[in-house]
Amino acid sequence: QVQLVESGGGSVQPGGSLGLSCAASGSAISFYSMGWYRQAPGKSREMVATISAGDVADYADSVKGRFTMSKDNVRNLVYLQMNSLKPEDTAVYYCNAFDPISRGRFWGQGTQVTVSS
Repeated sequence: QVQLVESGGGSVQPGGSLGLSCAASGSAISFYSMGWYRQAPGKSREMVATISAGDVADYADSVKGRFTMSKDNVRNLVYLQMNSLKPEDTAVYYCNAFDPISRGRFWGQGTQVTVSS
């Protein structure tokens, strides 16, 4: 079973950038489909970006061209680089690991991102 810990959240002005990291332990992330999700106040949790075990990336339409997800299988780390941030990007961001064999899904504790002038 994999454990996930996010870091790198904070406050930034519109148009700014932030980078999030997710440190995984207990299992190699190469076995999982990894993802970043977010949840804004009063809204459902939504997918931001995913990278499959086969390294195929997918992004929500709202972040395409602004966010980039990557992973380091050797260091067991997952990243989300967020550029040109907008107030509507404000949310708690969660790292996620999905096991395509057992279909188990694992979550980090989340990190707050606030975009405000």
